[in-house]
Amino acid sequence: MPASIPIEVAYALPEEQTVIPLQVAPGTTLIEAVELSHIADHYPQIDIANDKMGIYGKIVVKDTVLREHDRVEIYRPITCDPKEVRRQRAKKGKKNVTIQRPLK
Repeated sequence: MPASIPIEVAYALPEEQTVIPLQVAPGTTLIEAVELSHIADHYPQIDIANDKMGIYGKIVVKDTVLREHDRVEIYRPITCDPKEVRRQRAKKGKKNVTIQRPLK
Protein backbone atom coordinates (compact mmCIF):
# COMPACT_ATOMS: atom_id res chain seq x y z
CA MET A 1 0.00 0.00 0.00
CA PRO A 2 1.38 3.47 -0.87
CA ALA A 3 2.66 5.73 1.91
CA SER A 4 0.40 8.53 0.64
CA ILE A 5 -2.16 9.17 -2.06
CA PRO A 6 -2.71 12.35 -4.12
CA ILE A 7 -6.07 14.11 -3.73
CA GLU A 8 -7.41 17.65 -4.18
CA VAL A 9 -9.68 19.84 -2.07
CA ALA A 10 -11.69 22.38 -4.10
CA TYR A 11 -13.90 25.37 -3.30
CA ALA A 12 -15.43 27.67 -5.89
CA LEU A 13 -16.97 31.12 -5.74
CA PRO A 14 -18.61 32.78 -8.75
CA GLU A 15 -15.42 34.72 -9.50
CA GLU A 16 -12.70 32.30 -8.38
CA GLN A 17 -11.85 28.69 -7.70
CA THR A 18 -9.28 27.28 -5.32
CA VAL A 19 -7.91 23.77 -5.68
CA ILE A 20 -5.45 22.55 -3.06
CA PRO A 21 -3.45 19.44 -3.97
CA LEU A 22 -2.59 17.22 -1.01
CA GLN A 23 -0.80 13.97 -0.27
CA VAL A 24 -2.75 12.07 2.40
CA ALA A 25 -2.38 8.73 4.11
CA PRO A 26 -4.47 5.86 2.80
CA GLY A 27 -7.66 5.67 4.87
CA THR A 28 -8.03 9.46 5.15
CA THR A 29 -11.66 10.56 5.18
CA LEU A 30 -13.20 13.45 3.27
CA ILE A 31 -13.58 15.59 6.42
CA GLU A 32 -10.01 14.87 7.49
CA ALA A 33 -8.74 16.01 4.08
CA VAL A 34 -10.73 19.25 4.29
CA GLU A 35 -9.26 19.93 7.73
CA LEU A 36 -5.73 19.09 6.53
CA SER A 37 -6.10 21.48 3.59
CA HIS A 38 -6.78 24.49 5.90
CA ILE A 39 -9.07 25.84 3.16
CA ALA A 40 -11.46 27.26 5.78
CA ASP A 41 -8.63 29.54 6.96
CA HIS A 42 -8.78 31.26 3.54
CA TYR A 43 -12.58 31.19 3.20
CA PRO A 44 -14.24 31.94 6.55
CA GLN A 45 -17.70 31.40 4.99
CA ILE A 46 -16.98 27.67 4.81
CA ASP A 47 -18.82 25.84 7.59
CA ILE A 48 -17.03 22.49 7.73
CA ALA A 49 -19.63 21.04 10.09
CA ASN A 50 -22.66 21.93 7.98
CA ASP A 51 -21.70 22.60 4.34
CA LYS A 52 -22.41 19.76 1.93
CA MET A 53 -19.35 18.11 0.43
CA GLY A 54 -18.75 15.63 -2.32
CA ILE A 55 -16.34 13.93 -4.65
CA TYR A 56 -16.45 14.93 -8.33
CA GLY A 57 -19.92 16.47 -8.13
CA LYS A 58 -21.59 13.72 -6.10
CA ILE A 59 -22.54 14.51 -2.51
CA VAL A 60 -21.13 11.94 -0.09
CA VAL A 61 -20.99 11.54 3.68
CA LYS A 62 -18.06 13.23 5.36
CA ASP A 63 -16.57 10.00 6.70
CA THR A 64 -16.12 8.62 3.15
CA VAL A 65 -12.62 7.20 2.76
CA LEU A 66 -10.78 8.88 -0.11
CA ARG A 67 -9.18 7.10 -3.01
CA GLU A 68 -6.22 8.11 -5.12
CA HIS A 69 -6.93 11.22 -7.28
CA ASP A 70 -10.28 12.04 -5.64
CA ARG A 71 -11.27 15.71 -5.76
CA VAL A 72 -13.12 16.76 -2.61
CA GLU A 73 -15.55 19.60 -3.32
CA ILE A 74 -17.09 21.91 -0.73
CA TYR A 75 -20.48 23.18 -1.87
CA ARG A 76 -21.87 26.63 -1.10
CA PRO A 77 -25.42 26.87 0.24
CA ILE A 78 -28.09 27.66 -2.34
CA THR A 79 -28.98 31.34 -2.03
CA CYS A 80 -31.94 31.41 -4.40
CA ASP A 81 -34.85 29.15 -5.26
CA PRO A 82 -33.88 26.92 -8.22
CA LYS A 83 -37.47 26.93 -9.49
CA GLU A 84 -37.48 30.72 -9.59
CA VAL A 85 -34.17 30.79 -11.46
CA ARG A 86 -35.59 28.40 -14.11
CA ARG A 87 -38.76 30.46 -14.30
CA GLN A 88 -36.77 33.66 -14.87
CA ARG A 89 -34.55 31.97 -17.45
CA ALA A 90 -37.60 30.65 -19.33
CA LYS A 91 -39.26 34.06 -19.17
CA LYS A 92 -36.12 35.71 -20.52
CA GLY A 93 -35.85 33.17 -23.33
CA LYS A 94 -39.45 33.65 -24.43
CA LYS A 95 -38.83 37.32 -25.25
CA ASN A 96 -36.45 36.33 -28.03
CA VAL A 97 -38.65 33.65 -29.59
CA THR A 98 -40.27 34.43 -32.90
CA ILE A 99 -43.30 32.33 -33.70
CA GLN A 100 -43.71 31.60 -37.37
CA ARG A 101 -47.13 30.64 -38.61
CA PRO A 102 -47.50 28.51 -41.70
CA LEU A 103 -48.32 30.41 -44.88
CA LYS A 104 -51.71 29.72 -46.41
